[in-house]
Amino acid sequence: MDVLGPGADRVEFVLNGKLVMVKAPPCTPLVRVLRDELGMMGTKISCGIGRCGACTVEVDGRPALACMTPVFRLRGRSVVTIEGAGDPETDRIVHAFVEEGALQCGYCTPGMVMAVRALLHALPSPSEEDIRAWLSGNLCRCTGYLPILRAVRRVIAETDHRDKG
Repeated sequence: MDVLGPGADRVEFVLNGKLVMVKAPPCTPLVRVLRDELGMMGTKISCGIGRCGACTVEVDGRPALACMTPVFRLRGRSVVTIEGAGDPETDRIVHAFVEEGALQCGYCTPGMVMAVRALLHALPSPSEEDIRAWLSGNLCRCTGYLPILRAVRRVIAETDHRDKG
């Protein structure tokens, strides 16, 4: 996809802590810009219509579907992809996914991890109902949801234990 053509606009935003400028038609989906122009291949394209969650990123600290976010909406905003989410909390989430067998093909994993990050930022001690609600927009066709739910519960338990220790 050539986003450098007639009708393209310049859009500046912060990506994983660094200011970037892209030139793209205003309605170009963020996921296309991330992958095609900026080399952020961790953000996956699956359904392309906002139903699977594989493209979940954070925009200004909130979860967003990159396939449904037009690039023009990012002016002056902050985007974090799975590549930029390297912090101890994310490491704990990934480790829990590995330990609980919540990975198989791995295609849904980046979006799932980003959704869990957003959940834990919004609700540090979520209920089972909260967990299920926050992950309801992320589909996994390989692992099933029980290992994923165990992984999220493990992160919460480890965080609670660390806070009380």
